[in-house]
Amino acid sequence: MNKKLAAVLSGGTALLLALTGCSSDDEGNKKLDDWAKKVCDQMQPQVKKILEANQSIASVQTEEDSKKVQQTDSAAFQVSVDAYKSLANAVQDAGAPPVKDGESSQKNAVKALNDLSTAYANLKKRSDSLDTGDKNKFGEGLRSIGGDVAKLSGQSSEALKKLQAGDVGKAMAKQPGCQKNSLSPTPSKG
Repeated sequence: MNKKLAAVLSGGTALLLALTGCSSDDEGNKKLDDWAKKVCDQMQPQVKKILEANQSIASVQTEEDSKKVQQTDSAAFQVSVDAYKSLANAVQDAGAPPVKDGESSQKNAVKALNDLSTAYANLKKRSDSLDTGDKNKFGEGLRSIGGDVAKLSGQSSEALKKLQAGDVGKAMAKQPGCQKNSLSPTPSKG
């Protein structure tokens, strides 16, 4: 019943991992490295929360109890709301990266992350309002929510890709908090 939603969320996970991992390069400047450190130190715990939230949704994909699915999805959506808001604040607080069009890239990334936070809040409301007494309607509602999650991932990826482009991405890749290996999802148990 929840398989499509889990599949879509895994696409969001791929986006997060792309945001936090680029190929490393030894060149760079101190200001840019300092900026990347500010962002990456805040990013890792938030990305971890989002990955764990996505895993919790995936963990109930074969659950027959609609109320349990709804509760799990609702809690996971709230975690995503808070984590994306924290990511937006981290990018905002770090200031513009010291590169050409850095202010624009920062502004776009903050907007995309805040938009994701708001969108997940709306998904939580929709999930909370689904009728768990009617499995067919509940399943249809979950499919609709899953489709909207897919749209969100696509809308946000461009601004985030721009933020991590070029020298900014290279600087972020040097930071432990932004390296893919530190953010790899833990295999689910069970």
